[in-house]
Amino acid sequence: MTTTTQQTPVTTQVYRVYIKATPEAIWDAITDPDWTERYGYGGRVEFDLRPGGRVIGYTSPAMREQGAPEVALEGEVVEADPPHRLVQTWCLVMGPEMAAEGFTRLTYEIAPIDGGVTRLTVIHDLEGAPIQAQLISGAFESGGGGGGWSWILSDLKSLLETGARMAA
Repeated sequence: MTTTTQQTPVTTQVYRVYIKATPEAIWDAITDPDWTERYGYGGRVEFDLRPGGRVIGYTSPAMREQGAPEVALEGEVVEADPPHRLVQTWCLVMGPEMAAEGFTRLTYEIAPIDGGVTRLTVIHDLEGAPIQAQLISGAFESGGGGGGWSWILSDLKSLLETGARMAA
């Protein structure tokens, strides 16, 4: 017998991955639209990397073929210190319930480690956004909602280390 329980996601989610790449390569993969569409869910993310600058993330063509809207997320740059730290607001706008939750705070911290390895820490403060928190935690992975930050960061690591995505 299998029992499934729905857990309330943690308000502040922290994800850490170690990547054999330079901080600059990781920064570019996070902030360069030509890179952002090559991993994760395949959507292009565009940044105006000035405080107050706009962040907009688009759905992939495959997602749009399944009925997703063109824009997946919106936000604003709070702090940009290349290639060490990026802080932004972040809101999934793919549905009215998620959009109504409003903006959350997303922080990328990039720090070199010995041996050509860099630590990437993603801190996502999801206070007041329970639907987004569940989605981002990977709670809907088995239902086709995706693996959230764990999936995105694993795919980013694979791409930077091998030149190929985890899965097509």
